[in-house]
Amino acid sequence: MKKVIIYSTRICPYCVRAKNFFDKKNINYTEIMIDQDPSLITEMVEKSGRQSVPQIFIDDYHVGGFDDLVEHDMDGKLEDLLT
Repeated sequence: MKKVIIYSTRICPYCVRAKNFFDKKNINYTEIMIDQDPSLITEMVEKSGRQSVPQIFIDDYHVGGFDDLVEHDMDGKLEDLLT
């Protein structure tokens, strides 16, 4: 399975939803807490072009935020990205 990375903060409800989504599907992920290290905000923005969280990546593919994740799942694209 490919590597899933979630850039998040402690107070973001959509970050919690994204993590719960992956937990329910038994998909392992790495969480990068950008509110604990400001340099990680710059890293996230450079990779995603966005300043909001969560920002979700599967390997080098930028899924986007939580709504984008759900859309990928509903369209049947998420499974292809993970395999």
